[in-house]
Amino acid sequence: MNILFAAATPFEIQPLLDYLKKKFVTSGHFTFQKGELEVSVLVTGVGLPMMAYGMGKILANKEVHLAVNAGIAGAINRELNIGEVVQVSSERFADLGVQEADGSFTDVHELGLIEASAAPFTNGKLLNAAAGQFHFLPIAHGISVNKVHGYPPDIDAIRAKYPDAEVESMEGAAFFYACRQEGIPFLEIRSISNYVEARNRENWNIPLAIEKLNEVLIELVNSFFRQD
Repeated sequence: MNILFAAATPFEIQPLLDYLKKKFVTSGHFTFQKGELEVSVLVTGVGLPMMAYGMGKILANKEVHLAVNAGIAGAINRELNIGEVVQVSSERFADLGVQEADGSFTDVHELGLIEASAAPFTNGKLLNAAAGQFHFLPIAHGISVNKVHGYPPDIDAIRAKYPDAEVESMEGAAFFYACRQEGIPFLEIRSISNYVEARNRENWNIPLAIEKLNEVLIELVNSFFRQD
């Protein structure tokens, strides 16, 4: 079985990399082998375009049985705790569209540029049909943006626009899109590093988020090895 972990930055998954280097045989650049299980790690860079390019390139050249997007995220839903790890079951390109003269936002689906329910979209969302098969994490709905929100009026606007949005990242929707288009089973696993609020880095806890994220990732790797 071939598992791919895709992350924006190496530091978000460094504990996983350290574990793989220690417990698996290194069989190539960021590729690790143990028995019949191969684990590959892709570091794309931050942002939707970087994730789109990285996923497109690797999926064109490598057979992948399960892809996992792993990283930290901001919580729009204040009921989520800092350091909590969630599985994102849906994504949306939340700032792809136009700003109107009154300051409001109209997305590409509302503009009619991309049909809201043309595959792989469902009412403007990208869904993970396999999400219900994995019950080891709480489920959350995600949005992906090019500019993370840190200005209260804009935060209020995005909450009103997409009231079911619970977590925010800068790569998830591109990852969903690539996997849906290629028909590859996938997961998006995010650990909450901060709340989506008036920007204040002192309120963030990235080390805790990374620690908790990688505990889940390592357990996921081991669970597939045990099944193998």
